[in-house]
Amino acid sequence: MTTVAVLGGGIGGLAASYYLCKSPQVTKVLVLESSSRFGGWLWSTRRSDGAVFEHGPRGIRPAGAVGHNTLNMVDDLGLGGDILPVPSSHVASQNRYVYMNSRLHRMPSGLSGLLRTVPPFSRPLLLSVAMEMLVKKGAEEDESVHSFVSRRLGKELADIAVDSLCRGVFAGDCRKLSVRSCFPVLYNAERRRGSLTLGMLLGSGPSPAVPPGPLAQRSVTESWSQWSLSRGVESLPECIAEYLQQSGRVELHREAAVQQISPSASGWTIRLEDGVVSADHIISALPAKALASVLPPSCQPLIQLLQDISTVTVAVVNLEYEGSILPVSGFGHLLPSSEDQALLGVVYDSVPFPQHDRTNGRTTRLTVQEFTAHHYQRHTHLGVPTAPSWSRVTLQRDCIPQYYPGHFRRVESMRSFIRENNLSLSLIGSSYDGVSVNDVIFNGRTAVEQLLGTGVLERVNTGT
Repeated sequence: MTTVAVLGGGIGGLAASYYLCKSPQVTKVLVLESSSRFGGWLWSTRRSDGAVFEHGPRGIRPAGAVGHNTLNMVDDLGLGGDILPVPSSHVASQNRYVYMNSRLHRMPSGLSGLLRTVPPFSRPLLLSVAMEMLVKKGAEEDESVHSFVSRRLGKELADIAVDSLCRGVFAGDCRKLSVRSCFPVLYNAERRRGSLTLGMLLGSGPSPAVPPGPLAQRSVTESWSQWSLSRGVESLPECIAEYLQQSGRVELHREAAVQQISPSASGWTIRLEDGVVSADHIISALPAKALASVLPPSCQPLIQLLQDISTVTVAVVNLEYEGSILPVSGFGHLLPSSEDQALLGVVYDSVPFPQHDRTNGRTTRLTVQEFTAHHYQRHTHLGVPTAPSWSRVTLQRDCIPQYYPGHFRRVESMRSFIRENNLSLSLIGSSYDGVSVNDVIFNGRTAVEQLLGTGVLERVNTGT
C-alpha cells in the first residue's frame, strides 16, 4: 500500500489519516478537502475577549470503547491539558429539561425520579421499566424508534422523551428513524436478552476492545459525563491536521473539490478542478450523496444506494446575554414535535462550560437548534426579558444523515458491491455507522484496521 487518498477533511477523514500515519505500510496520504478549512462540523468561533461558541458538536461523551478511543487520540496528540471535563455529579449532567405544555419540566433522574410521578409523565417511570421485562421480543429485523419504544415502554414515553431525544441528537423524527441503526444498544438488548432492562444490567453483547489510556482512565475515575477543550472542540481537528502536516507523509489539500473518481490499473484516478492525482486506495469520508456524485457510471448500483440516504439541515443560533438570565440550571432543554415543529432545543452552554464565557463580566451563552432560523429570539419559555447582546446564525446544510428502517441493509449492500467488484474503496463518515463524533472517529480507525491489519491499532493503544 503506497498512496491512500482520503476524500473529505472533516473529523472522519482526519481521524482515518491519523491512523494511516501510524502504519509504515503507507508511504503517502492525500487529504482532499473541498472547503477552506478542516474539521467539518467541528467548528468553533473564538472571540478576542475569550468567549468560545460552538456551531456543531460542543460536548463529547467519554463512555464506552468509542469514547475511550477518542480520549486515547486526544492524549496522543498532547491535548490532555486542554480538557474541560464535566463530571456526572455536575448540575449540567443531573438536570436536563423538556419544554412541554408551555412549561419547563426537569426530566426524572435517580431512583426517586423513577419512583414518583413527575410531570409531564402521568405515572412513575419505574412502572414502565418493570412492565418492559414482560414484553415479548419483536419479530421485525428493524423498526422505527417510536414503534420500538412504544411497544416496550409505552406510547407516552415514546411521544415525549424519545421524540425529544431524537430531535436533539439526530434532528429527526423518531417515527421515521431506525432503532437498529440509531440506538443499536437498545436493539441488541432486546435481541440478546429479551429485555432492555436485562440488557442494561447484563450487557447486550460484545463491544470493541479499546484499552483505555491514562486520559480515558481518568475519565472513568472522575466519572465524566462529557468533555470539551479549552479552545473549543475545533481544537481537535486542528491538532490532528498539525500532526499530519508534521508527519512528512501527508499532503493536506484545502479547496480541492473532487470532480470525478475512476478505477485505474493501480487503483484510482481522481480528477480535481486543477489537475489529476492517483491513489492505490480511497477512503471516502464524503457525505453519501457527495460520493454518489463523483463515482463512475459503472458504480450505478452503489450510486443509487448512496443517494437513498437522506439528510437534514439545521440552523445553529449562538446567543450571548448580559448577566445571568436562566430560570433553571442544567444542560438545556429539548422539545417534542407536538410542542414545536421547528424548534429542536436550547443548550445552556454557560452551565457545562463556563470556561468558554468571556473573561470580563458575567454573561450567559445559549445555543438554539432549529429547522429554520426565523424564531431564534423567541424565548418566552425561558423568561428572557432582553434581546441578546451578541448572536450568530449558522445554517448547517445537510449536516445530519437520517437512518431510516433498513439502513443497515443499505450499508451492507454498499459494502457488498465494493467487495464483489474489487474496488479499493472504504466508506467512513456519519452517513453509515453512527453520527456522533466518537462513532465517526472510531469508524475511521476501523477502516484503517481492515485495510492494513490490526498492528496499527495495537501500536496506537500502547502509545508507540
